[in-house]
Amino acid sequence: MPKDPPRPEPPEPPELRFFARLTIRVDAPVETGTIGSERHRIIHITGGTVEGPRIRGEILPAGADFQVIRSETATDLLAKYAIRTEDDEVLIVENVGVRTASPADVERIAAGLPVPPERVYFRCVPRLIGSGAWSWVEDRVFVGAGQRFPDRVQVDVFEVA
Repeated sequence: MPKDPPRPEPPEPPELRFFARLTIRVDAPVETGTIGSERHRIIHITGGTVEGPRIRGEILPAGADFQVIRSETATDLLAKYAIRTEDDEVLIVENVGVRTASPADVERIAAGLPVPPERVYFRCVPRLIGSGAWSWVEDRVFVGAGQRFPDRVQVDVFEVA
């Protein structure tokens, strides 16, 4: 019987560079009920800030997070909103993510109560669309780690080098 070839060593993962912290103010969730076979809700985005080494700006009071509640512990996230940079350019953000936590912590989040961030898995992949001086963002991959608070969402965004 021939021997299996040796397994390659795992490669080093790509480097992550901090891009910005997004602090996104949100309204109370709008429960839209079961559509198709899944429960849905919409959370309107009312503004916020963007702070990073290469970017500063505001999140415009427009956009929303469309959520699909897959189970008592898992929610799929799809948010679309806009950033106005301090140099008066507009970036569009399309952010896809997942948030999971214990049933008790999910209930607390839904009730607008705080939950320690280490008890919630909240990861996302924001796609940025820009023009002019910001067109380079379309050629990069970004990942994010989020935290949900009663009145806002905080997402730390990293550029994959």
